[in-house]
Amino acid sequence: MRLATLAEGGRDGTLVVVSADGARFLPARNLAATLQAALDDWPRAEPGLRAFSRRLEAGEGETLAGRAFAAPLPRAWQWLDGSVFPTHGELMARLFGIEAKVPGKPLMYQGLSHQFLGPADEVPLPRESDGIDFEGEFGVITDAVPMGVSAAEAASHIKLVLLINDWSLRALAGPEMQTGFGWIQAKPACSMAPFAVTPDVLAEEWKDGRVQMRLRVERNGVWFGEPHGGAMSFSFPELVAHAAGTRALCAGTIVGSGTVSNADYKTSGSTCIAERRAIETLEEGGVKTPFLSFGERVRMQAVDRAGRSPFGAIDQRVVQHSREAQA
Repeated sequence: MRLATLAEGGRDGTLVVVSADGARFLPARNLAATLQAALDDWPRAEPGLRAFSRRLEAGEGETLAGRAFAAPLPRAWQWLDGSVFPTHGELMARLFGIEAKVPGKPLMYQGLSHQFLGPADEVPLPRESDGIDFEGEFGVITDAVPMGVSAAEAASHIKLVLLINDWSLRALAGPEMQTGFGWIQAKPACSMAPFAVTPDVLAEEWKDGRVQMRLRVERNGVWFGEPHGGAMSFSFPELVAHAAGTRALCAGTIVGSGTVSNADYKTSGSTCIAERRAIETLEEGGVKTPFLSFGERVRMQAVDRAGRSPFGAIDQRVVQHSREAQA
């Protein structure tokens, strides 16, 4: 089942069920006006949403052409982002001359959750000098998760899987990390691909609690990287269990994998600029790849072995923030 939120009907958009080919939809307003409402009452909402999905595959529905998407969850109660691709961490550790340690627990921080950008929204940021970077990753959305669940129990609480661009401002990240308090200015709003899908949609591409797909990233139409999502050192159920170790998680909690990265980065490339710059510094003696400038475009898409794109694409342009546009 594929769910999306149209950018209409209020700040949290309008929940719709989307056909497998991404061409048609049925509004879910009689079941739940928004995705958050559906997640808050998932046992009741899910059967009806799946019935809508079956109707779509039987040929019903309105055309999606020309409709604008918001993020599947334009606002969320909680965004918890991990960093569980070992290669990414090892490269950064080598760059800064520190020992790369394998943690016994997942790395995770709590980020901005009151706004997620839609897949085609412009990305407004204040300054090019802040080191504008993208970070391609996968994520999951949970229902209500009790405190202290095991990873095996947490798996049943993962209701949807999605694709995320976790925008970063690298010039601000280092100083904020040194405070020991974490990121505020270095982590603006993330972006989401249009479709959040139930794990069964991914079929064999959802295995061992990981998205077994390559994430293709293009910068201004030029290939940047296509690493595989299966290289996580901790699975999504393990990440959810870690997040719920000392707190219950509300329905609508989003948990991210962190930057997708592979050991064969020379051929698979990267999903963030900082990683490529680290590779250039370590192996070529200096940085060649600049961070983003205003006007540049970033596209992300995961394609399965059958050539399908279950999450759809994130395709956005970075622009300079203006108070007038915000108003």
